[in-house]
Amino acid sequence: MWGDIAIAFLLAFITAFVLTPYTIKIAKKIGAVDIPKDDRRMHKKPMPKFGGPAIIIGFLISTIYLIITSSIEGNLNIFGPEEYYIKLLGFLGGVIVLSFFCFFDDIKGIHPLTKLIGQLIAAGIVVACGVRIDYFNLPFFEGNIMLNNIFSIILTIGWIVGITNAINLIDGLDGLSTGISIISCISLLIIFALNASPLIAIIMITTLVGALSGFLPFNFNPAKTFIGDTGSNFLGFTLSIVSILGIAKTATAFVIVLPIIVLGLPIFDTLSAIIRRLIKGKSLKAVFQADKGHLHHKLIEKGLTQKEAVLLLYGISVACGMFAVILFESDIWKAISFALMVVAVVAIGYKEFFKLKEGEKGMYKCMACGYIYDPEIGDPDSGIAPGTKFEDIPEDWVCPLCGVGKDMFEQI
Repeated sequence: MWGDIAIAFLLAFITAFVLTPYTIKIAKKIGAVDIPKDDRRMHKKPMPKFGGPAIIIGFLISTIYLIITSSIEGNLNIFGPEEYYIKLLGFLGGVIVLSFFCFFDDIKGIHPLTKLIGQLIAAGIVVACGVRIDYFNLPFFEGNIMLNNIFSIILTIGWIVGITNAINLIDGLDGLSTGISIISCISLLIIFALNASPLIAIIMITTLVGALSGFLPFNFNPAKTFIGDTGSNFLGFTLSIVSILGIAKTATAFVIVLPIIVLGLPIFDTLSAIIRRLIKGKSLKAVFQADKGHLHHKLIEKGLTQKEAVLLLYGISVACGMFAVILFESDIWKAISFALMVVAVVAIGYKEFFKLKEGEKGMYKCMACGYIYDPEIGDPDSGIAPGTKFEDIPEDWVCPLCGVGKDMFEQI
């Protein structure tokens, strides 16, 4: 199995890494470029947003290769009682439908409701092909709670669409959705390995980690390309389905809880956004209206840089993943004690960290003449408005006193 995992990761990694530069060129030709039109966007210049196809192709090539080789070796039988071949065809059909809608969203933009319809159709295809949440257990209760057919279909479609949107909505900073998806995949892979989950789920989650890892160097701050709606929707869609395949036979009281914990950060952010928009807009239509209330926006407002905010959210995602693994392998009390220790450490360091950030005024001093650039004042004579960070000043800006470039300034 570990040989298959290594091959799955490397093949997907290499494919995505090699293809991403090509997607950057294609994005510029077809108009899949994110232009910063409002203050919600963290980037200041047009950015290609067509990285998704590199991830999708890397994932599919590696997955198909491993399915074929594992079937030849006799380690995997997709035509067995579980009928994985039908489920895989349904997954592929769902990916095609979802990518079709998101492709146009990346190029021209489509109404959120139209995209939701595409997600529902894609989820419906997968469910029709046999991917279902059939039962779940509750802690401290013996036996499975079996779901009737209609409720099973509704719950599964809701899970797939919900996670798809959760990953999509958290895609607001360089490398954020990519990195959180990698962490979530690794956490699920550990759970799958401990649980002796079906090989098909292990292959799919590993190839997804590999494809994302190959894309991340181009997406981490400062990003050269964005994953786009095609990519972020594919991530959530795939994570939701693989989590069902991987825990389908788990004999634990937390069968449906584990993926929720692993994906806790994007789920929390999405639920918060829905509640916030409903309260603010007082209508269902408001749910589809973008805002600046996401966790990453709040962290940036607190004074964190993009990189700091992303790394902090990575840490939260790692904690969620570790909690799920401990909960699965040990017991609930050990998992709770771990969570309490994490909360205690965060509480101790929280105030001091932000005090330190508040003390950083972001002022820079010219090493040639001693001129100090204060972002609260800016440089009105050069057209630099008050509130402009030094990092956001155009590269051709020069010191108003002696005329040297930005490279002659140091932070004080």
